[in-house]
Amino acid sequence: MDIPESLIARLTQEIRTALQNASALEAAEAEARGLRAHTVFRAGEVVTARVENTAAAAPPPSPETPQGIARLIDHTLLKPEATAQQIAQLCAEAREHRFASVCINPWYVRLAADLLSDVGEVAVCTVVGFPLGATTPQVKAYEALQAIADGASEVDMVINLGALKSKRYDAVARDIRTVVQAAHGAGALVKVILETALLTDEEKVAACLLAKQAEADFVKTSTGFGPGGATVEDVALMREVVGPEMGVKAAGGIRSYQAARAMIAAGATRIGASAGVRIVAEAGTAA
Repeated sequence: MDIPESLIARLTQEIRTALQNASALEAAEAEARGLRAHTVFRAGEVVTARVENTAAAAPPPSPETPQGIARLIDHTLLKPEATAQQIAQLCAEAREHRFASVCINPWYVRLAADLLSDVGEVAVCTVVGFPLGATTPQVKAYEALQAIADGASEVDMVINLGALKSKRYDAVARDIRTVVQAAHGAGALVKVILETALLTDEEKVAACLLAKQAEADFVKTSTGFGPGGATVEDVALMREVVGPEMGVKAAGGIRSYQAARAMIAAGATRIGASAGVRIVAEAGTAA
């Protein structure tokens, strides 16, 4: 997808001006330092991430084989009614297929971390500010730190959509940066969920620029709870804006190997899917 350079230049300048006027980054850095200093977490309680931050920009495994496609999938179960037994099954499937991660709600992070403690290549991913993104930066950062202490090494945060649509770029920057600094300080990756189905193309570009400026590791299309999921067009747009150095996660409605391959061809380096087992099986048939 070709994005006009004039649009990126204009939005970049608008964001820069908003941040300068509000001193948003300095405030976010101070808040993140304060959170680390004054929350109930002691340094020894924070679990070191099992996934290096460089994984976001690393060349992805080949999706041509079942093993390769599995290493690109966040095996996901975020339904509010999910049971402990279902999470255990999710983790067993991740153990068998060696998915990139299991992506679960914060309540189950400790359980998943325990179940996968001997499988170093399968990360535990969780969500914060989920699914609406309308909580405050401080709450999102606290939520992230709690999840990391429980064993998560990847955090998928939902941006403040209302602030983005209001062009409060300073507030969106503060929102992302506060979580990024808290999570990176504890060794975890951060993926920024845009909920693309609710955004115009201009808003998608602005959100990607803000996530990149805040030094997030990935941008992600969707929560799976919005009005629509990932599209090839949105993934291509996101990849064009963030460039090669960030990860792009396509999530929402990806239920087949063919759909996953299309997202990867458009620029995705991670796939969020509840149909991971099916995707891997179809990859085996196609090989």
